[in-house]
Amino acid sequence: MTSWPEADRLDEAMTGYVERSEVAGLITHLSRPGETRVNVLGSMAFEGEPLQRDSLFRVASWTKPIAAAAAMILVDEGRLALDVPVDDLLPEVASPRVLARPDGPVDETVPAQRPITLRDLLTFRLGLGEPIAAPDSLPLQKAEADLGIRTFGPPKPRTTLEPDEWMRRLGTLPLQFQPGERWRYATGSHVLGVLIARATGQPLEEFLAERLFEPLGMKDTSFTASDAARLTTSYSGDEVYDDPASSQWLSPPSFPDAGGGLVSTADDFAAFARMLASGGDGIVSRESAEQMTTDQLTQPQRQDAAAFLGQEAGWGFGLAVLPDRYGWAGGLGTLWYTLPADQTVALFLSQRTLWTMNPDLMQTFDTALTG
Repeated sequence: MTSWPEADRLDEAMTGYVERSEVAGLITHLSRPGETRVNVLGSMAFEGEPLQRDSLFRVASWTKPIAAAAAMILVDEGRLALDVPVDDLLPEVASPRVLARPDGPVDETVPAQRPITLRDLLTFRLGLGEPIAAPDSLPLQKAEADLGIRTFGPPKPRTTLEPDEWMRRLGTLPLQFQPGERWRYATGSHVLGVLIARATGQPLEEFLAERLFEPLGMKDTSFTASDAARLTTSYSGDEVYDDPASSQWLSPPSFPDAGGGLVSTADDFAAFARMLASGGDGIVSRESAEQMTTDQLTQPQRQDAAAFLGQEAGWGFGLAVLPDRYGWAGGLGTLWYTLPADQTVALFLSQRTLWTMNPDLMQTFDTALTG
């Protein structure tokens, strides 16, 4: 085995977080052409069975780049186009209205200056998303709550809404910004999943399985846990967020959420990440892989998004782009970076929500990789 100091540093650094019970268990999965290093530490749950390499994790927002890749398959085949309006397939958001003021009443609106496109969905510039504001402080947030639609927040597969009804309710709301104007997190992916299903005439999960998961050997990636015995316990802080015995992921969801609904394993997601790192690997075209992993935001949009993405990051299609890497996090406890310079793919999978995790752990993961 060749020398790999980054992997050695990462293995050493991660052990302490499990020994101090900051997380029940974790997996780090590093790969580069010709070499893979996997480190499995801790347990499936606190005081539970040992964690295994093929344990199942709720990967949350890692679903977003997977859905983006599915959309780019359709672009490669000419079934969708990046800059064509989505009105025909998503009539609920055709001819949208836009708030006269981003923080104003939902009944004070102006016409949209142009239609919403697929590129808007992929780059989170459709005009809707997580407001950079306190919860429930804006009239638009309150209107969403009244309608029972969730456009951001932790995944909850057992929503009672099916895709068509979710879209119908979403379509009754105005946009917060003009299409293409501002970056706002998440809603674009939820809508994208509905678009893919309608464009293909297949349920989203079937298309993903047929065109991504099966060709890449991602046998354990699905909107439903393939084996309850391998599903980890999910924690938010010290509290159980999702128990494998009664998990929301044990039965098919009413709304297969392209923004955060998948369950996967370290090896499965590594196969997807390696596909992008190698330029599409015949799953998507090289041009599509490059577009996905290239920053699409203008400088003012990056500055506007910095409160969420950080000062150096932009956004590609379903993932963040930094000067030396790209990737994204899953809020239920996962991190992913790809370093294009040497095609290193680095994954971290845990069962603890990122917003309750020690920030030092995430910084340690970063530092171990970059020195």
